[in-house]
Amino acid sequence: MKEVEFLAVDGVPIDEELQDAGTTGPELAYLARCYRYSPRALVFRNPSSDWRLFVVQLPLASRVSLMTNPIFAQLTRAWGLNVRFLGVDREQLVYDFRALLSDRTLRLLVDLLARSDGADAALDLLFDSLAAEMLTVLDRRRADWHRHLDREHRLESGAPASLFDRAARCPDFLARLRGALRDEIIDVEFYGRALRSIDLREGAVDARIAAVIEASLDTVTLAKLARTGAGKHLGCYNWLRLDPRHAVPRAHLLARLPAFATFFAETLVPLDARAASRDGHDDGSDAEADAEALDTPADAALRRARRRQPPTFDLRPLAARQDSAHSLHWAGVLERAIDAGQDRLVIEAIAQRFAVDDNLVRRLWRERPAALGQPPTWQLAQILRRLGERGDRGWPGNAAAWESLIASAVPIEAA
Repeated sequence: MKEVEFLAVDGVPIDEELQDAGTTGPELAYLARCYRYSPRALVFRNPSSDWRLFVVQLPLASRVSLMTNPIFAQLTRAWGLNVRFLGVDREQLVYDFRALLSDRTLRLLVDLLARSDGADAALDLLFDSLAAEMLTVLDRRRADWHRHLDREHRLESGAPASLFDRAARCPDFLARLRGALRDEIIDVEFYGRALRSIDLREGAVDARIAAVIEASLDTVTLAKLARTGAGKHLGCYNWLRLDPRHAVPRAHLLARLPAFATFFAETLVPLDARAASRDGHDDGSDAEADAEALDTPADAALRRARRRQPPTFDLRPLAARQDSAHSLHWAGVLERAIDAGQDRLVIEAIAQRFAVDDNLVRRLWRERPAALGQPPTWQLAQILRRLGERGDRGWPGNAAAWESLIASAVPIEAA
């Protein structure tokens, strides 16, 4: 039995004032109603035998009446950039399915929000939107699952790369609230109360969504991750979960080098995923042949259209040079050293990967500066080179100095 749950923010006393057009004006009152009743997430528990959980996070849909019109397709696309679609499979791995949110899927999601037929209709509509993208070929595309493994998101609110990007969730409502203050429609005291209510409610719904996701994950792996100090990093969780036999040395490495958490997730999860596909004898060729034999004419046409799609480029791996021959070679060396529990070889492989001195990595291993945080891979490379240029005595001595170093490592073009 498929179960769907709509998660929305809780009501508070200030809602009556916010939704009163005589107090806040018609635009802000309308946006306040949208904010109050729009779902923050659609939660699908056990949607199929292969999936334990689907969570679709939705930003505030304040212009649904326009987005349902094909003329305003650009509004739907802009809104869809902030949609998040997570899945947890029966092996308790976490997937990020944003790549499956095509224009057609987004249109159906907007249609879902515009309808009022109830949860059953919403469930049917979402499954219809996913049918051509994933569900009907799920059993024949196991090699393709690992391409969508989540490597970047975190379950903590307010953290970099958080799954809960509050600023992108209700931009229209916040902008109109600031505009009402600027136009003196509301006063500063009312504005402050509204912001506090937003913070409390968004924090509460974030905690509910995080609890739903955590409940479907492996508790042992979560406990190992918690002891490392890397936080609730879903990419690191997947890295530990992909090969439970080597979870202990991997957790040990995360505990020694928490600043490298994002690098480990982005670099080593794809290697493990490809290895898992090879071990399972699922290189996609047999599955592709079986799928083509079973395809209807419509399925075959869709498959041919997918093959004709031009390649897309993710700028983050390009900026981090993760796909260069040098990076791939040392990533393989690093993975073997980690799983063998050889700390010295791990340090040497990381130093070779980033072209820095071994002693620099050893000092990070020993001191574990909390102020360094967990920078993205492309920025981590810049930071390590800056540290190497400063020498042993030029390292930052406090949090402010670390912030200055990190800021100086960001190219002006990316600032």
